[in-house]
Amino acid sequence: MRLDDHSTVREVRGNPVRPPEPVVAAERLRELAFRAGADDVGFVPVDTPGLEVDVEHARTALPGARTYVAFCVRMNRDNVRSPLRSIANTEFHQALGDADEVGHRLARLLQDEGHRVVHPASAFPQEMDDFPGRGWVISHKLVAQAAGLGRIGIHRNVIHPRFGNFILLGTVVVDFAVDEPSGPVDFNPCLECKLCVAACPVGAIGKEGSFDFAACYTHNYREFMSGFTDWVETVADSADRADYRSRVSPAETASMWQSLAFKPNYKAAYCVAACPAGSDVIGPFLADRKGFVAEVVKPLQDKEEPVYVVPGSPAEEHVRKRFPHKRVRRVSNGL
Repeated sequence: MRLDDHSTVREVRGNPVRPPEPVVAAERLRELAFRAGADDVGFVPVDTPGLEVDVEHARTALPGARTYVAFCVRMNRDNVRSPLRSIANTEFHQALGDADEVGHRLARLLQDEGHRVVHPASAFPQEMDDFPGRGWVISHKLVAQAAGLGRIGIHRNVIHPRFGNFILLGTVVVDFAVDEPSGPVDFNPCLECKLCVAACPVGAIGKEGSFDFAACYTHNYREFMSGFTDWVETVADSADRADYRSRVSPAETASMWQSLAFKPNYKAAYCVAACPAGSDVIGPFLADRKGFVAEVVKPLQDKEEPVYVVPGSPAEEHVRKRFPHKRVRRVSNGL
């Protein structure tokens, strides 16, 4: 059969579809994003200054990519603040799923209008072929900041002017331009209150604004990527059951099982929990700062828990000095 004689070809050629508009109205795109479930949204060209690091990746994901549609979904604050981290992780996992669902729905709506569009994961899966190099497709934080969803605070999380840092981010990459691109917010919602500094168990956030990525990565992401690799190597290196149990506690083994079975758990993220910024969030902090610290920050500081550090690192020194009741666990982070 000739291609021209195929039923599908004949049907399509007999009912030509009008090509989609190369420029979409921001108001229309905003309407679609909210319909998809976003709590806020902004739009920036992929070649926006400051986003050069992602252009190649965006156009590998979608040849002809022209615009980022940045969006956020809100989290339930008190879940994130709970010292019972199973409650916090339930919220992280739910909101990450919500963000991916928003990306999926928005992509479907735009696809149905004839556009080409992709939605990279809000967090995982990532491209692990070059691990421990870059695995993410789009730098959601940088795009969100450029698109006006907030500013990156001292703790390196995006703080929304209204929702605070209790948001998770997503980006949809599209093949069209937007008639009225967004711009960054004109102030930083970060209060520089330093509660994130006080709450971080490994001292990753410096009072002067520095950030120790390795310290954060080693502890908070213990049951992700390199931490998982270190655990597997511990299993492989153990001579027998007794040797393994001398290296890894039953609770740590159960925790790793839980992450494998029910999505990986963050060990802390206390910087997010402690942050009082954002107009919807700041009220209790303004009304009673001491009470806010006592109710939100101190339970995280007082929590008895293992803290994972590289031997001899500033993080180890910080835990031993600042949080002697927490249990130092010396590990490799693979970096």
